[in-house]
Amino acid sequence: MDVTKTKKVYVETYGCQMNVADTEVVLSVVNAVGYLPTNEAAEADLILVNTCSVRDNAEQRAQKRVSELKEHKRRNPDVVIGVLGCMAERLRTVLVEKNNLVDIVVGPDEYRRLPKLIEDAKAGERGIAVKLSRVENYDDITPLRTEGISAWLSVMRGCDKFCTFCVVPFTRGRERSRSLKSVVDEVALLSRQGFKEVTLLGQNVNSYNDGGADFADLLRAVAETDSAMRIRFTTSHPQDMSDKLIETIAAHRNICKYIHLPVQSGSNRILKLMNRTYTIEQYLGLMDRIKRAIPEASFSTDIIAGFPTESPEDHRMTMEIIKEVRYDGAYMFKYSPRENTKAFEMGADVAEELKTERLNEIIELQNGIAFDINQQLIGTDVEVLVERDSSRSTEDLLGRTDTNKKTVFPRGNAAVGELRRVRIDRANAQTLFGTLLPGTN
Repeated sequence: MDVTKTKKVYVETYGCQMNVADTEVVLSVVNAVGYLPTNEAAEADLILVNTCSVRDNAEQRAQKRVSELKEHKRRNPDVVIGVLGCMAERLRTVLVEKNNLVDIVVGPDEYRRLPKLIEDAKAGERGIAVKLSRVENYDDITPLRTEGISAWLSVMRGCDKFCTFCVVPFTRGRERSRSLKSVVDEVALLSRQGFKEVTLLGQNVNSYNDGGADFADLLRAVAETDSAMRIRFTTSHPQDMSDKLIETIAAHRNICKYIHLPVQSGSNRILKLMNRTYTIEQYLGLMDRIKRAIPEASFSTDIIAGFPTESPEDHRMTMEIIKEVRYDGAYMFKYSPRENTKAFEMGADVAEELKTERLNEIIELQNGIAFDINQQLIGTDVEVLVERDSSRSTEDLLGRTDTNKKTVFPRGNAAVGELRRVRIDRANAQTLFGTLLPGTN
């Protein structure tokens, strides 16, 4: 194949951080056969949409966008359009055979086949590659990253939990972990390249296992690779948040004291229907252990409103768990039926207007709690990793605290990539606003 780097690839990414990390793997794969990234679809020779099927809304947005991008094909017949990721398996028939929208459809375990599929598409042959793998983890592919502050690093793929609302085991397959050495080596490379923060990713990152080395072992090894680099991780399952992991987070200053711990519902009956494998009592006991070991920790969660058969009492229990835990933030959604999941077959779905009403109540409660928590930070000094210019004003910068709170402040003499101290002057539910303090860390 011609490897002269004159061709251009445009990628749009939908969904979670895992999809962002996958896009960087894809960019690396196609870069090896001559494609350079571009931010403009109009100038691309290859257009890829990396999709998510976790919720219907993300899937619908991606389908609509694929239809819009088809216009580039009409203007330039040589453009190759492809759909990647979780949606590929589910909608391959609709996208290729019925609606003729795309040239290639590639699932999350088949990215190595992209160069051949692209060449075949140029010759007029549409391609589908959506087979799931028990072993593929892209361990030997260095992702192509386009900025040097924060990096997403996938340490495992797939999930074995089979929550009844989730399509991940069907779209991303079963769990398999990268080797500890390969992860540590990649973190060391990121450190040499000037990255200041890395987030370890997995659908259930806590279940990482490499020949007996668990996630706590991996987290410790990564933290000790560069003690100046911030280390984050997501997403955790409460069942696998061990005391060893809690102790590891507490023991290392550069492991951020922010924990995303999805609860999903406050009702034990609903949790059982969801196959979440813990009770609310066990969840609260875990939260208590974390708070005692890491008093400064902040928490976020996932909550689903309107799961099948959810009663007013079930909803009330969810509201109560939010009040009791007092999360710093939450990802809150209406239940979205997904084909192939057990919940899809349950029926007795909650009416759409009632789902919306319950979700709005959850959002209002959580936003009020987050606002109150952030008000308590007014007058305090926080350490912020400067990430970028603020979208509000070119006079301001935006960074994040160790506890993952967005912080906006006048730029002064601060620069992107620095750790700086900021005194908080005011706050809302989502953002802290402050004044830059003299000096650098």
